[in-house]
Amino acid sequence: MEDVLAIVMVFGTGMVAIVAFSPIGRAIANAINRRTGGGPPAELSAAVDELADRVAGLQQQVAELAERQDFAERLLAKAREKGLPAGDARGGT
Repeated sequence: MEDVLAIVMVFGTGMVAIVAFSPIGRAIANAINRRTGGGPPAELSAAVDELADRVAGLQQQVAELAERQDFAERLLAKAREKGLPAGDARGGT
C-alpha cells in the first residue's frame, strides 16, 4: 500500500507541476489575482504616471517645433514670391 501511495504522489506532483506551468495554470493564477485585487504595485503605477507626464511634455514640444517649422517655411515662401536674389534669401552674400 505504501508503494502505491508513493507512486501516486510522484505522478501527482508531476501532473500538478505540468498544469501549473501551462497556459491553464497561468489562467487559473490570473483568475485568482483578479479575485483578490492583485493589481500592479504602487511603484509601477507611479512610474507609469511619470512616463505619461513626460510623453505629454514631449508631445507639446513636438507641436511647438512643428509650428516653428511652419512659420519658417512661410517666411521662405514669401521671400521666394517677392523674387529676392538667392543670396539674400539665404542670408548670405
